[in-house]
Amino acid sequence: MTDTVSLPFPTTKARRPDGEGSVQVQLDPALRIGTAKVFAIYGKGGIGKSTTSSNLSAAFSKMGKRVLQIGCDPKHDSTFTLTKKMLPTVIDVLETVDFHPEELRPEDFVFPGYNGVMCVEAGGPPAGTGCGGYVVGQTVKLLKEHHLLDDTDVVIFDVLGDVVCGGFAAPLQHADRAMIVTANDFDSIFAMNRIVQAIGAKAKNYQVRLGGVIANRSAGTDQIDKYNARIGLKLAAHFPDLDVIRRSRLKKSTLFEMEPSPELEAVQREYMRLAASLWLGGEPFEAVPMKDRDIFDLLGYD
Repeated sequence: MTDTVSLPFPTTKARRPDGEGSVQVQLDPALRIGTAKVFAIYGKGGIGKSTTSSNLSAAFSKMGKRVLQIGCDPKHDSTFTLTKKMLPTVIDVLETVDFHPEELRPEDFVFPGYNGVMCVEAGGPPAGTGCGGYVVGQTVKLLKEHHLLDDTDVVIFDVLGDVVCGGFAAPLQHADRAMIVTANDFDSIFAMNRIVQAIGAKAKNYQVRLGGVIANRSAGTDQIDKYNARIGLKLAAHFPDLDVIRRSRLKKSTLFEMEPSPELEAVQREYMRLAASLWLGGEPFEAVPMKDRDIFDLLGYD
């Protein structure tokens, strides 16, 4: 795969190759995951995407689904509550065989987690040296070559926050639905607006569609609701800012392994409800992102 550079102002409205208009990795349009339902989880950095992704994976596994979670962040911490450890990344293990993928075994880069969830950390290139899209593409290619996707029901991509370049939009090539995690504040919603733009761009060439918004670490959702109503989105789930969620990360546990309590059981039910809703498909949204200035005018208190 090679980087491509092209003019940012196309002169026709014909379907353009994926990657045109930016400096990014050129993705293989023939590379498809298969029959699994695929979800990509996006949101502002630090908003709780990994917590959301891991507990959603756990919820799907509780439904009896065969689940694969792919972390797409160089921090490679997406799956540690599922596996209780930091996993080596696909880039790490490729480096050990001088980037000859045919020498790898599945157990070199796929690890079992809570309730049978399969876990992969794609990782990323060293800072400033490459495109994350290459890493995602190589990870999916490895999984297909080893037939690890043949019996998978659900794939969840947990994607690096804030970045909407071509590389980290790469999971959108494979996803059926993209979910956005946000808090009820301006910065999170501003980041969500840029992600809505990225998803809309990919939806022109791929089957991915917006699946809704997950409110996280928020007592209320009034600002999120105001934004959603303006652009045509809806809330899919709401997780308040609870200490038990924070403690689950510290204990390297999913929420389904924590000591029972009424507030925890409410959160577990919300994750199970979200998983069931996503499994059934849900309505896709064709939201129209706002101009930056308009978000400033829309949000906040009078």
